[in-house]
Amino acid sequence: MSLPAERAQNIAHVLIEALPYIRRFSGKTMVIKYGGNAMVEQRLKAGFARDLVLMKLVGINPVVVHGGGPQIGDLLKRLGKASKFVQGMRVTDSETMDVVEMVLGGLVNKEIVTLINHHGGAAVGLTGKDGDFIRARKLLLRRDAPELKEPEIIDIGHVGEVESIDAAVVDMLVGGNFIPVIAPIGVGTDGFSYNINADLVAGKVAEVLHAEKLILLTNTSGLLDEEGRLIKEIDAARVDELIHSGVIQGGMLPKVRCALEAVQMGVGAAHILDGRIEHAVMLDLFTDEGIGSLIRRR
Repeated sequence: MSLPAERAQNIAHVLIEALPYIRRFSGKTMVIKYGGNAMVEQRLKAGFARDLVLMKLVGINPVVVHGGGPQIGDLLKRLGKASKFVQGMRVTDSETMDVVEMVLGGLVNKEIVTLINHHGGAAVGLTGKDGDFIRARKLLLRRDAPELKEPEIIDIGHVGEVESIDAAVVDMLVGGNFIPVIAPIGVGTDGFSYNINADLVAGKVAEVLHAEKLILLTNTSGLLDEEGRLIKEIDAARVDELIHSGVIQGGMLPKVRCALEAVQMGVGAAHILDGRIEHAVMLDLFTDEGIGSLIRRR
């Protein structure tokens, strides 16, 4: 059955519009932080997997770093263990860390790998403990208060920050035509495992891989200005202004800081996209209009 002429023309237009971007990005690495609704809703999950397979087929090298906070919370609840947070960070004792590893390194990671493979890709799941490629150090929080003579240092357990990343493991997978899917768990010099914020891991992975782009999927349309309007493109200086004025705050703050650091360290550009939009990555990479917010060095 032949396509109606108007629909056929629309399809042709989309393909022609995508062509210069495919040519431009072929051979380049894109690091994608995967989380939020895009990782929960079945329609969005399937669309994301197909996007990755298409990227690989046209010569682009996607590298996925995923979160899994809600899934960790759900399993802890079923096990009768309450979740406790300090300054937005999950307090992670040894028992909770076992659950984190089970969920991030097992259930969530393998589900993403299986989905990509089901749609025709070749994905390999790993954590930062594989090949010892993410070295972590313990993250200590600091609390300042008027009643304190000096800042209080808070230990929240097995929560870490990135000390270093050895790109060799990921480079080997990318070179073998695989799509790496990374759970944000690192290992410290003390031999302990540490749960690390997925945005931070994605940013550091993008840096060491000299990625063309860092793409952060979120549950918002992107960066908003003082009037609540979407900022399509922004440079580092303007980001600093919005942070200092309090326009960028809350959960968006660590994402923006991670994106900003990545572009300042050599990543071509960072994108904050609405993961609730089906095929958000494709729409941003391969269309003239794009979606979300683009952060550049200048």
